[in-house]
Amino acid sequence: MELFQQTMMLFILFLVLVLVHCENPYRFFTWNVSYGTIWPLGVPQEGILINGQFPGPQIDSVTNDNLVINVFNNLRQPFLITWNGVQHRKNSWEDGVLGTNCPIPPGKNFTYKFQVKDQIGSYYYFPSTLFHKAAGGFGGLTIASRPLIPVPYPPPDGEYTLLIGDWYKRNHSELRRRLDKGIPLGIPDGVQINGLGGSSRPSFNVDGGKTYRLRISNVGLSTSLNFRIQGHNLTLVEVEGSHTVQSTYDSLDIHVGQSYTVLITTNQPPKDYYIVASTRFVKPVHAGIGLLHYSNSNQSASGRFPPGPPRRIEWSLNQARTIRWNLTASAARPNPQGSYHYGSINVTRTIILSNSEVQIDNKQRYAINGVSYAQPDTPLKLADFYNISGVFALNSIPDHPTKGIQLQTAVMSGDYKTFVEIVFTNHEKTIQSWHLDGYSFFVVGMDRGRWSPASRKSYNLFDAVYRCTVQVYPRSWTAILTSLDNAGMWNIRSASWERQYLGQQFYLRIFGGYNPRDEYSVPLNALKCGKAKGYHTSGQRTTLTDEWSSTM
Repeated sequence: MELFQQTMMLFILFLVLVLVHCENPYRFFTWNVSYGTIWPLGVPQEGILINGQFPGPQIDSVTNDNLVINVFNNLRQPFLITWNGVQHRKNSWEDGVLGTNCPIPPGKNFTYKFQVKDQIGSYYYFPSTLFHKAAGGFGGLTIASRPLIPVPYPPPDGEYTLLIGDWYKRNHSELRRRLDKGIPLGIPDGVQINGLGGSSRPSFNVDGGKTYRLRISNVGLSTSLNFRIQGHNLTLVEVEGSHTVQSTYDSLDIHVGQSYTVLITTNQPPKDYYIVASTRFVKPVHAGIGLLHYSNSNQSASGRFPPGPPRRIEWSLNQARTIRWNLTASAARPNPQGSYHYGSINVTRTIILSNSEVQIDNKQRYAINGVSYAQPDTPLKLADFYNISGVFALNSIPDHPTKGIQLQTAVMSGDYKTFVEIVFTNHEKTIQSWHLDGYSFFVVGMDRGRWSPASRKSYNLFDAVYRCTVQVYPRSWTAILTSLDNAGMWNIRSASWERQYLGQQFYLRIFGGYNPRDEYSVPLNALKCGKAKGYHTSGQRTTLTDEWSSTM
């Protein structure tokens, strides 16, 4: 008997050592968030700095890394950061939006803990509360492939992250007050590249005869941008976690909230070349200018800025249709919908979402299917976990457009592991951009006019790109397919932050039963606010502290 016990102890010790050795790496970060003076358009403004930086520090990680980010809030207001495009498998607790997290109070801290599970690609983070996004606080987030996973292009000689976006000269607090009064933001005042605009131009140093990877994200508030480099072509290789067919472009339309990875070859005479990010489909046109600087250059950039593409919607629409999934490339999660192709999976539900510009109490609001989102004081995720009533009602937003307008804390339920079709319809004159937290989806179709069941005949069911943010052109539609295989409470929103702030969002509740196999339990460090104050933090889905049961 003693020999058996010793053998079992040795076996258990062996298993522990194996598990410790095989655990994925941890990367630790400490961030201090504060206000400081920034000059994105040559005008001093109060901006949000992270560790004194604008933009904030970049997170570089590898597939399946565990990220631990301790955020200290030194602002005057509550603060949250969301991780645009990071899927948080089984873990919407770390999503960093008001539906899933209490904001970090001034003078306090919160530690995000999540794994970049089965992902690669270019992403970014940004503040999600109180219109802080208009003040900065954003930065790049990259996920590299594991060493044994081949990438479908030779290793580049270097890389840069470019965070481009529209910008307003008004202080973010003033912009928020305008929106609270129902006054639209209007046309932006300019475009920044990595925090610089106006007469300040960021410079990116390169050597001649080499290839560089550029990770480009539109971190702006509302405006589509066209990106181009004087005298150089852009070879698209990745979109929000998916390797793409390697098409070459003179310029790329990058809509608000989207991220692209391109390769450039420095095969031009040694000099400086203009980098341009200019606004699309708005007047007047604004541009942010950077410089591509060859290391042996003694000549400044000259000539006209490279012209942008035609202003026609059809040009941008046709370009979007050329972006396709690279089916021959390896990936962190090469077949995210199971053991067979997405075009063969049975669709069990069709959801049609229609955005609209509305007036409620004589104030500007935005709605989806007749519902303008009302922000509660309690995160929906906490209310769901602790069975707190009066915060939200399931299925308080319909699957299809309806007449009438209402304010509602809109939550739609979804059946776990079903495969659904979502059609975004846009009857307005402005371009829309949509983001789905916690998921990527196949962009199977987009076109002008109205969607109908006959539109499915035009769907790409072979190599549609798999991404997390997609545009819908004016008076047009875009259709996506996705598997609801990530349990949690997930935000579907307009990537236009004015529209999101004024109601163009809702939550999708995918219930996995709070089974550890399907969904993580509430974190031990979860902040409590609103009706969730006084609730005990544990792995159990129960009640208030004075009713707490010690059984586990």
